[in-house]
Amino acid sequence: MNPGFSFCRPAALPLALSCALAGASSVGAQALPDATTVAQLNAVNLPDTVVTAARVAQPLTDVLADVTLIDRPHIEDSGAVTISDLLARQPGLELSRSGGPGTATSLFLRGADSRFTAVYIDGVRVDSQATGGAPWEAISLAQVERIEIVRGPAAAVYGSDAVAGVVQIFTRKGEGPFTPYVGIGAGSRRTGKLEAGFSGAGGALDYSLGAAREVSRGFDSKPGANPDRDGYRQSSASGRLGLQINPAHRIDLTGTHTDMDAQYDGFMPGQDDHGLNRLDTLGASWSAQWSKAWSTRLSVSQSQQRYEMRPDTYRTETTLRNLLLHSEWHQGDHRFTAALERRGDALVNDPIDRSRHQNGVALGYGYTGGPHTLQLNLRHDRDSEFGGQTTGGVAYGYAFAPGWRVTGAVGTAFRVPTLYQRFSEYGQPALQPEKGRNVELGLHWAQGASRFGVTAYRNRITNLINFGAPGPCAGMFGCYENAGRAVLQGVTLTGAHRLGAVNVSGSLDVQQPKDRQTGQLLARRAQRLLKLAADTRVAAGSLDWTLGAEWQAVSHRWDDAANTQRLGGYGLVNLYASTRIARQWDLLARIDNLGDKSYQLARGYATPPRTFFVGLRWTGR
Repeated sequence: MNPGFSFCRPAALPLALSCALAGASSVGAQALPDATTVAQLNAVNLPDTVVTAARVAQPLTDVLADVTLIDRPHIEDSGAVTISDLLARQPGLELSRSGGPGTATSLFLRGADSRFTAVYIDGVRVDSQATGGAPWEAISLAQVERIEIVRGPAAAVYGSDAVAGVVQIFTRKGEGPFTPYVGIGAGSRRTGKLEAGFSGAGGALDYSLGAAREVSRGFDSKPGANPDRDGYRQSSASGRLGLQINPAHRIDLTGTHTDMDAQYDGFMPGQDDHGLNRLDTLGASWSAQWSKAWSTRLSVSQSQQRYEMRPDTYRTETTLRNLLLHSEWHQGDHRFTAALERRGDALVNDPIDRSRHQNGVALGYGYTGGPHTLQLNLRHDRDSEFGGQTTGGVAYGYAFAPGWRVTGAVGTAFRVPTLYQRFSEYGQPALQPEKGRNVELGLHWAQGASRFGVTAYRNRITNLINFGAPGPCAGMFGCYENAGRAVLQGVTLTGAHRLGAVNVSGSLDVQQPKDRQTGQLLARRAQRLLKLAADTRVAAGSLDWTLGAEWQAVSHRWDDAANTQRLGGYGLVNLYASTRIARQWDLLARIDNLGDKSYQLARGYATPPRTFFVGLRWTGR
């Protein structure tokens, strides 16, 4: 693999598109029958509805947003250690991390900074008022049942933060008879994993409870700085409890907990540095079906994220609270929604002890009839510090021929500055909200097992908050300022095909995430991302094996805004195999980075070398 991923340079782009589509597949994009994802291809029982795109349950055929679904079988086959590693294998997403699992992680959706993606766990908002954006390194993958990725602005539905998209994570839900499970696994660098739990439903009650423990000796994440291994230890748990009071009323309770202790190389050589990350979420909701046409949902939730460094004394804690009343009315082909929401953010980061709130009202209208699909959304938020912010979105789809569909969407979005950006020694209280304006077009086709999709987008960001020169704040190293403008534009191609007994799938992203003032590429973002996957089933004796392979290719990036520090391109090959060895026993074996590729996601920080993992899981019936 050429370090610069040269075969996808503009001169050879047609060749790249051909190999991404002909031999390839779809990781992709639209939540429609005519554009599935790698997750969908590998899924056994793919859910036929999504809830994140418009905050209501919708059939896939009615969703106009650019959506990817990832289910539990795909998560297990992926062998991913962290949720960010898993998401980085999806179209339009790329990863930056300063070391191994548990260290500072950024996930760029369509080239946008992490803070521009709104993240929810079972409907509970997750964010950091210190760093901005979800603390991806603190979210455990062990308890996840399903993930929905929505690309494109969704502030007209969710309010502040959803400038580039939304990621919603769902934990396991109880159904069927009481089912316990136990899993154990071991891998390279003394990696070990143990998980156990149970789920089920009986009468009006459904329940699920699970816990997991993962440890690894790790690898030297910053060669030359501190010659030691930087491992991690993570404990996680999740629980859900549902009560169907009667056919019209239901109550749901959810909770998750994650503790991550990750070693890293700090500024003092020879020092054993640890980053301690804790994330807790709690949610309660009451769903009511007042008539055949009218339903409501009242939910209250809280998330708390705490990060501290040892032996350093740095500590920060973010608390988010939400209250949502959502109403939905169906009339024939028409759907009307209305929502009232109260959001509160609080940050304790010595000497900061500040909070703020937003009150929002949102209206939505959806229509599905014949070849036409329409979605309209309008929202107004009043922030306790910044006053009113109005956002809107319009999306339309037209099925113009059998198997063919064209879609288009425009939308606006905003994100208010974090409390740290305003009130730390590097902050300025006068900072204004960052704003985005997006337009996109999509074309999708499906016939049998063959699928194709292409989406082109352009998102202009204004009032972009950068870390600038010293001056207006107390910090001697620099200050946050509204001095930036960015344009995030690109094209995502997805495809899927079945060649005999082999499912192949893939995506190609060609993007230009740029600073509009300097014309330079945004730091740590590639211009080309190619992701291919294939799987098949093979009988060997009494065992029926699922065999799979993945290939990720990423072009070069720049580690700095001035585009002077180059991060080389890289290609990774991963292999996995799974089988049921007995009626209640499943075996999974996986090799990541088969070629032992040496590459960097952040300058000076190493990434995992070749990794082996074998897992065994028992599920009672």
